[in-house]
Amino acid sequence: MFAALSREMRLLSQAWDRGDFPKHLEWIELYNIRGWSGQRVDFNFPITAIVGENGAGKSTLMQAAAAIYENSAEPDHHFFASDFFPDTPWESISSATIRALIKEGQNTHETSVRKPSTRWRGNEERKSRKIRYLDLKRILPITSRTGYGRLAKSNLGIGGNINFDEAKIERLSRIIGRDYNAAQQSYTSFDPARHVPVLEVGGVKYSGFHQGAGETTISELLAMNIPDYSLVLIDEIETSLHPRAQRRLMRDLAKIAREKKVQFIITTHSPYVLEEIPPHARIFVARSDSGKIAVAGVSSEFALSKMDEENHPEIDVYLEDVRAKIFLEEILAEHRKEVLPRISLGTFGSASVGKSLGMMVEQGRFRRPTLVYLDGDQMESVGCHILPGEDNPETCVFNALRDLRWPDIAVAINRSHSDFVEYAEDAMTQPDHHLWVKNIADRIYVGGDEIWRAMCRTWVKRVLSPELAMEIVNSVEECLNPDPGR
Repeated sequence: MFAALSREMRLLSQAWDRGDFPKHLEWIELYNIRGWSGQRVDFNFPITAIVGENGAGKSTLMQAAAAIYENSAEPDHHFFASDFFPDTPWESISSATIRALIKEGQNTHETSVRKPSTRWRGNEERKSRKIRYLDLKRILPITSRTGYGRLAKSNLGIGGNINFDEAKIERLSRIIGRDYNAAQQSYTSFDPARHVPVLEVGGVKYSGFHQGAGETTISELLAMNIPDYSLVLIDEIETSLHPRAQRRLMRDLAKIAREKKVQFIITTHSPYVLEEIPPHARIFVARSDSGKIAVAGVSSEFALSKMDEENHPEIDVYLEDVRAKIFLEEILAEHRKEVLPRISLGTFGSASVGKSLGMMVEQGRFRRPTLVYLDGDQMESVGCHILPGEDNPETCVFNALRDLRWPDIAVAINRSHSDFVEYAEDAMTQPDHHLWVKNIADRIYVGGDEIWRAMCRTWVKRVLSPELAMEIVNSVEECLNPDPGR
């Protein structure tokens, strides 16, 4: 599961598994706050990414996480639930609760802040922790920030500089992908409280008034002191950063988290950010007619497909992984090809997530008709369908085609039959069936998906019974054309 993760993220995972983090927000629940009605959100990794559509509740979770602690990082900067969730002329909050489980050393404490009627209670009992909260105000251009316009005058003198050390300059260069000679936070004699990032490349200095938005964002993030054991909250972490910079920033955060025992909770819409962290560190949140949805452990494809409706399919169909997705596609292509343009196929990542999604289907919590298919080696589960074959798709297809002596496939991929047979049977000696197709692809120089699709097509035509095929077709057609009397 961690093979695709960066070295820094793997090291962080090892530190987490060892129990190296004495302070951790374990979970949080919100009641009667912006549509949340007690759904629990677990934070199962030092870096957790919350993903979802605008308005789904990502920032609300971050604000609640800040409000559940007494902020000891800055004595004059406290976070209160009343600041994040105020009464206004348009709405009034009452009977609201934020509950959380907090780990401190070997002990865990359940805590809460509550607003039974007009006042929030429980602030005095909150546990102390150093908090850093970076909301979307940080991405405003320097010229749009309050009071900064007055600093853009050539007659003002420089009041002082806070220089980055070599390690921070190296981090900045690595994340942005440029070689910086120097970096500093500078301020004028006119207003020492307002700092401006100043960078130097090739002997040329330029300030935040002339920098790219990504440079300003990262230099200000690196300038911030992140205390040991703190909780750092960052809204829309990918903003203003190109994909490579997003990946490098996530790896930088992993190093900070490991070395300083820091917990990060971030929000994102970016696949590059999600792919940098293990599945159990991803939380998908959404709105439904019956309230909020929070699902942990989702694949990045699942999370992002739920935010993108460009193809306007009529139903969503979810399977465990790409192999299962192609397996189902070939069944439908052979027996009812015309339904394929009407459905959106996506992956969810693991059987446990699939079972959670099936429960949500059963409860009617998706806005669009949804089907969930588990691999054939899984037991029946509420709201889920089972793929044919009585095993995972790879084992099912490989075993059946080996018994048939591997017909049709070599011709379909334009390779030698004897080579394919040798590589396929050698691949099956590997204990992890997920690697079988890749093992063949690496040796025969054909894409893994192309090989697998050819194998599935042969299996569907030569092995799959018409009765089992029609069970799949019927489940899809019933979802596309529901009986109004049911």
